[in-house]
Amino acid sequence: MTDQQAHQFERGTDGPKVILVGLDGSDSSLRAVAYAAGLARRQRALLAIVYVQPVMAAGAALGVPVAGTTDEIAESLVAQIREAAEQVKGVFETRWEFHTFRGDPYNGLVRAADDLKADAVVVGASEQAGHRIIGSVAIRLVKAGRWPVTVVP
Repeated sequence: MTDQQAHQFERGTDGPKVILVGLDGSDSSLRAVAYAAGLARRQRALLAIVYVQPVMAAGAALGVPVAGTTDEIAESLVAQIREAAEQVKGVFETRWEFHTFRGDPYNGLVRAADDLKADAVVVGASEQAGHRIIGSVAIRLVKAGRWPVTVVP
């Protein structure tokens, strides 16, 4: 079996079993989590929420406690997700897990999707103007062509 065949989707299945969504705390990523949660609920899929902790070598060289800062961000994001899940408990039930990976956002999400065997990927649209020129994480994920990718504005 070639690598290309391993990533093709089978028609007639009951839908995705694992929906991966990238979360970085931005408004668009929070909207992506809400959208992906709805998909996961309707498909009875596992929602894998992924935060990619940036590796900032320059910050570490200057003595900035990068790992501690990104760990705090991850803990804050988990707290927000738990709070939102509690608010809809009993009305909407969604199975979810929170994962952190280290690296740049694109490679971290690709590694997460591979490791978690994601059937679909949901990300928020980039809010940075420069990405219109050099390409966003979302565009790179779509071009990878390994999973269906939904970009939420």
